[in-house]
Amino acid sequence: MIANTPKPPYYAVIFTNLQTTDLKGYGEMAEKMQQLAACRDGFLGIESAREGLGITVSYWRDEASILAWKADVEHQIAQKLGKEKRYASYKTRVCKVERDYGFPVA
Repeated sequence: MIANTPKPPYYAVIFTNLQTTDLKGYGEMAEKMQQLAACRDGFLGIESAREGLGITVSYWRDEASILAWKADVEHQIAQKLGKEKRYASYKTRVCKVERDYGFPVA
């Protein structure tokens, strides 16, 4: 589903990854992180796709909200597990969204 974001500016965190074969519990952890993020102040939405390469884009009101989510204890545990077992490689990019447009207009 395409996230319904507010009028810019806002921020996007783009998390791109390649998984390892050790995926036991991965789906549950990913779902839990998505639910936790959605409860954070400043969270605006999320989009995710996987077909070999995984891409998750989360949208945030401001950089302070992103930093607070990065520092969340449960999120840090998931990040550590991801580095140690789940991901062969990953890249995180933080961007300021200056404009957006699409079809159909919501």
